[in-house]
Amino acid sequence: MTLLLVQVAVVLLVTVSCGWLARRLGQARVIGEMIGGILIGPSVLGRLSPELSSRLFDKTSVITFDSLSTLGLILFLFLVGMELDSEQIYKQRTTALLASGMSIFLPFAMAALLAPSLRVRFAPPGIGAGAFVLFLGIAMSITAFPVLARILEERGLQASRLGTTAMMCAAIDDVAAWTLLAFALALIGKGDGNPSLSTRLMGLAAYLLLMLAVVRPLANWLAKRRRTSILSVELLSLIVVAVLLSASATNAIGVHPLFGAFLAGLCFPRITLWRGEIRLKLDMITSVLLLPLFFALTGMRTRLDLLSGGNSWLWAGIVLVAAITGKMGGAVLAARWTGESWKDAWALGALLNTRGLVELIVLNVAYTAGVFSPTLFTMLVVMALVTTMLTIPLLNFLGVDNLGDARPVQANAA
Repeated sequence: MTLLLVQVAVVLLVTVSCGWLARRLGQARVIGEMIGGILIGPSVLGRLSPELSSRLFDKTSVITFDSLSTLGLILFLFLVGMELDSEQIYKQRTTALLASGMSIFLPFAMAALLAPSLRVRFAPPGIGAGAFVLFLGIAMSITAFPVLARILEERGLQASRLGTTAMMCAAIDDVAAWTLLAFALALIGKGDGNPSLSTRLMGLAAYLLLMLAVVRPLANWLAKRRRTSILSVELLSLIVVAVLLSASATNAIGVHPLFGAFLAGLCFPRITLWRGEIRLKLDMITSVLLLPLFFALTGMRTRLDLLSGGNSWLWAGIVLVAAITGKMGGAVLAARWTGESWKDAWALGALLNTRGLVELIVLNVAYTAGVFSPTLFTMLVVMALVTTMLTIPLLNFLGVDNLGDARPVQANAA
């Protein structure tokens, strides 16, 4: 227990300090937190002081951090699902659907082209081609919805047409990515009991139908009958219980528990005051205590020393270029086709290229499932860092801020 308390204290100190420094340098806080996780891992601390690293973060730390960070990620994915607004998606449906579709399709196509070569060189033995392509495509096409929201808020763009379109695209990307991830996990069967593929797929389809067709309407009906905007401690506890049960249900089916948490967020009643209170209460403990442990866990799994050869860095560069070209290119083309200006189109592409924390979640899920080797995992962590770091400089280069394109939101009926 003493060691665990010291570990958590060190993790919090490093990630908070790096997050503060990132904000001072004009970057999003999550960039510093991601780098902080790498600093206390084998890539930096392990090389500078191997003895201290092995004593402070031994192998048992990975198991403890994995359990605690999974709990934090379950709450985090519930909050992400709770924030999605289907009405806004409908209002911006043309640009949002086309841009999100293209920003998923092109990176996926890039991943499919690279997958055979990457699988031969960097995939663990026994991983099927279909599952590898799915995981790689998801990793290269996802957008970090929470990081994007924070960037838009910091620049005063959350109420602009560009900001709303970007948020809607990211929301659709999240739904598509987590659905594909659930399907990919069902293919390889890493849940409890390891049921057959047909059983996993049938269970996943049945659970989706249950949650969307039964639980969501029932939750809305119960919320309306309550006739109060006050969220009591008892009610918040029941909400957390429901989230945990949903996560455990998808894990029992053979799909990652994070998908069940995300689905619980989608089904949560859209009561503004409740959502605000839940975000305030859950996000505090999640962001301050549990997510830093996830960054530390990611840092322990990131091995920059595995990219020591020129060939490894060459492939890392290829993956990075493919991810940026596919994500930004798809968004820019789609935005131009729907009548957006070049400036707005490039700004939308830069925003959707933000990967951040959600990318790390996908990478850790794939790593835990045995789909990505430590080398490929490290390449994709580097890609997540660089693409997220590029967002704010690109917006500055384009001159997009609260004094720039801050047109009010309008329904796009193009």
